[in-house]
Amino acid sequence: MYETIKGFNNQFSFMPRIENEKNLEKRRKFIVAGMGGSHLSAGLLKIWNPSLDVIIHQDYGLPAMEADELEERLVIAISYSGNTEEVVDAFEKAVEKKIPVAVISTGGRLLEMAKKHSVPYVRMPDTGIQPRCALGLSMKSMLKIMGEEKALKEMESLVSMNPGDYEKDGRDLAGSLKGRVPVIYSSARNYAIAYNWKTKFNETGKIPAFFNVFPELNHNEMTGFDSNDKTMPLSEKFHFVFLKDTEDNPKIQKRMEVLKALYNERKLGVEIAEIKGKSVFHRIFSSLLTADWAAYYTSQIYGTEPEKVPMVEEFKNLIR
Repeated sequence: MYETIKGFNNQFSFMPRIENEKNLEKRRKFIVAGMGGSHLSAGLLKIWNPSLDVIIHQDYGLPAMEADELEERLVIAISYSGNTEEVVDAFEKAVEKKIPVAVISTGGRLLEMAKKHSVPYVRMPDTGIQPRCALGLSMKSMLKIMGEEKALKEMESLVSMNPGDYEKDGRDLAGSLKGRVPVIYSSARNYAIAYNWKTKFNETGKIPAFFNVFPELNHNEMTGFDSNDKTMPLSEKFHFVFLKDTEDNPKIQKRMEVLKALYNERKLGVEIAEIKGKSVFHRIFSSLLTADWAAYYTSQIYGTEPEKVPMVEEFKNLIR
């Protein structure tokens, strides 16, 4: 895992190619069918372009929509392994209903079916890394399918990023979180970044972690930490990470400042992790690299295995 994070920037040199491109039905509206680490890039693309019309579908089948609405969209079935059963099911339903579909994968059943049905697909390189670690590959593949050539070119410049620049911040944060359960807070516009942070602590660190967004959490969740002597033993197990972004609405930034003060008054720990960079893509990935390092060093603190997800595999075997 250490070397995977250290060499993450190399993913931005990947040049995706669409096979069966002549069969690609171009659309400006999308459904991304994906689970776990495979769909994460779709959420991040909404930060890059908030007007992007994409529905992220994390279930079997297709979203509950009228047939004419479905036909207006391109279904992008993405599974790093190519064997994710929910995504395979979504692909099969799209083919059955004659809904335009494209595939992103490294192989597996999904790629076999794409070839069988002459469906457009992008084959990502299978480097043996976990799906959550392949965001550069999956995002570039998705942009290619969507026809966003300008954004693809912009992402190529991220090859010059040095993941090691974020290692110290991540390691320090892991130290601050020792013995606590991380709760990640961000603005609603940075929802996908906060969700990525949370899943990295779950999958790499092998610890519980949670997330929420402003301003909604100010209307409910924060009151759960307004502790008295009897509930403080519950609250004191949590430690908060606020993803501060100077491009957020000033009202959201004020909410973060005020809540930090309120939590500190209640003896709750709060860390600030700034989202910053030279471009939207740079900002996204600099934050996620900090999260990668924090989760990696969390695994070192607790002696957990940072790369594989054996409980996921155990679960899959049990439901077959």
